[in-house]
Amino acid sequence: MSLLEINFDGIVGPSHNYAGLSFGNVASMRHAGAVSEPRAAALQGLDKMRSNLALGLTQGILLPHPRPHHAWLAKLGATIESADDTLAANAMSASAMWAANAATVSPDPDTADGRCHLTVANLRTMPHRSHEWPATLAQLQTAFASDVFTVHAPVPPAFGDEGAANHMRLAPSHGEAGVEVFVYGVSGGAFPARQHIEASRAIARLHGLDPDRVIFAEQSEEAIAAGAFHNDVVAVANERVLFAHEKAFADKQSLLDACERLVRGFEYVEVPDAEVPLADAVRSYLFNAQLVTPPDGQPTLIIPNEAQETPSVWRWVEAHVAGNGPIRRVEVVDVRQSMANGGGPACLRLRVVADPATVDQRFLVDEAALDRISEIIGRYWPEQIHHSELQNPALIQDVEAARGALLDGLGLGHG
Repeated sequence: MSLLEINFDGIVGPSHNYAGLSFGNVASMRHAGAVSEPRAAALQGLDKMRSNLALGLTQGILLPHPRPHHAWLAKLGATIESADDTLAANAMSASAMWAANAATVSPDPDTADGRCHLTVANLRTMPHRSHEWPATLAQLQTAFASDVFTVHAPVPPAFGDEGAANHMRLAPSHGEAGVEVFVYGVSGGAFPARQHIEASRAIARLHGLDPDRVIFAEQSEEAIAAGAFHNDVVAVANERVLFAHEKAFADKQSLLDACERLVRGFEYVEVPDAEVPLADAVRSYLFNAQLVTPPDGQPTLIIPNEAQETPSVWRWVEAHVAGNGPIRRVEVVDVRQSMANGGGPACLRLRVVADPATVDQRFLVDEAALDRISEIIGRYWPEQIHHSELQNPALIQDVEAARGALLDGLGLGHG
């Protein structure tokens, strides 16, 4: 069996809007009330997938959830027509597009039973995300129905879990046994810490991970307070490389000592606060990047336009690449619509190390498949949405019809 890292990108849903629902996510809060462009957002996401394919990477997709979430509203004794503005916005959120929060994934070289385990995130901290997990669970059970996978329901919502955005894996190569790093929060001052250590420990047990090859690392309070609502805003790992801001972790040295001991050939790339202030790192999403290894073996960092446009960040990037550091290539992508709502390139993808042949092929894409999806988006996705329009019956009809057309086009019915 040939194990590859597959990036499953969330397709931006037709209800993409800027309601500013994510407290602690600086970009989401800053753009609250702006006019969104769902069609442009979805096409930007497809273009990022095309860039990944051009690098030789294996590319997958995850689908928009049904919106409005009528069943969730019914449990609250409301309908989309009767709900107040805030409740309606929570029911219309397209935040499932950020697939890094879909689940935590442990590939089969790491697990006791030799299966790839996925635990769906409960996302309990934010109302607009807390109702995502049933649709995510159903989708992952379809995509990973093969007996080489085990898909777990979320850990109980007493303990907050935000998925792969707070999880890193280090290994000499993707197909070898790795070390899994679970990053949790304790306090963020003005903003909540969303990942609980109890949830991370539960996932490690559920996945059958070797306790000697699991690291629990605390995110720094300063990073959370600066707007690093997930670890992937200040750190990212790929194979032997950990790339992080100086102020990402509460006890950096203990983490690095453990990685040095457990990961053959481990390399640490740190961005000093003196060169890239924490505020610049968070605003530019330098670390909310895809750090990948294409078939040519050149570790590549996929960053948003905003990182290139932030002087301190771009100076550091150019100097690192010129200095023959572990990151050998940088690709810049335009995901401005997602960025304005607080999600960069890394937020949009869930990484799964697996044999592509074991995945439901409807969830894997090539250029031709992306062309078909692009045509559907161009025909059905709304051009613009203002958050004040979220209860407009015509918009709701358009949003539901758009998702239905996509599922029909992919042969996935209307689930």
